[in-house]
Amino acid sequence: MHRVAVLVLEDFATLDLGVPGQVFWAAEDGGPLYEVVTCTPGGGPVRTRAGYSVVPDHDLGVLATADTVVVPGIHGGPPIEDGTLDPRVRDALREAAGRSRLISICTGAFVLAAAGLLDDRPAATHWRNADRFRSLFPRVRLDPEVLFIDDGDLLTSAGVAAGIDLCLHVIRRDHGSEVANRTARRCVTPPFREGGQAQYIERPVPDPAGTTTAPTRAWMLENLHEPLDLAALAAHARMSVRTFTRRFREETGLSPARWLTRQRVEHARHLLETTDLPVDLIARKAGFGTGVSLRQHLHAAVGVPPLAYRQTFRSPLSEAGRPPAAALR
Repeated sequence: MHRVAVLVLEDFATLDLGVPGQVFWAAEDGGPLYEVVTCTPGGGPVRTRAGYSVVPDHDLGVLATADTVVVPGIHGGPPIEDGTLDPRVRDALREAAGRSRLISICTGAFVLAAAGLLDDRPAATHWRNADRFRSLFPRVRLDPEVLFIDDGDLLTSAGVAAGIDLCLHVIRRDHGSEVANRTARRCVTPPFREGGQAQYIERPVPDPAGTTTAPTRAWMLENLHEPLDLAALAAHARMSVRTFTRRFREETGLSPARWLTRQRVEHARHLLETTDLPVDLIARKAGFGTGVSLRQHLHAAVGVPPLAYRQTFRSPLSEAGRPPAAALR
């Protein structure tokens, strides 16, 4: 069974600690798929600002047995204050990086960055901490507007609930959309959230017009197979193109075109995983028109063409319990 070790530090974020234990625990496919264990430096108790402590079953030694290591966010401490890290934690994470997948939730990215593991790599963290993060770790390619970043063996998420999105993404990457979607239903959460963290960043309040693009987004999802240009979308929303585009970005963090392409890619992935439909037919059903267009967009999104993607998610896991290399791109 794939072992997930959660490394908890002092002043940890309470939801961040609970997310991996709940989401990975809920992932099943004829039986449990993940074992979740929790550790702290020295195996001692750590406190949260919510007024309680947790006492884990393990110390840092358990990281040597983990297939995936998760670092929840922290509210304070040296990684956030001055970019330094307890040498015991730093060394344990560096050793784990050579053999395990590393994940951070929210400000857990400060911990990975303080260990020197994010230098010259893309990363995400809570948007409110973006300026602080950049000042402490200028070599990290921070993107504060996304929900999470998958950089292969190192994944980082935005604030708090984005950890749920990332854990579901990991399950989808490991075991396919069907298992991930079933896990999301069990956790009573959307299997995939549109847009990014940008939609939650505090900005000046837009002019109140009493309208939203939500009904048009729902209509788009029902008509992915149809040609949907910006003029048609704005007309459906009963807005000018300029107003529709601005409001759409405010509500989703993406332009209408990028949001639509993402939904079409996700629909195509679902059809590739769950049906035997020919690639050209899937392309038409997803709104790409031709198999060539689908291949281009899928390769841009996940790094593999449709047939390779289908084969990856229908092939058995390797002896090490990991999906074939194509699934990790």
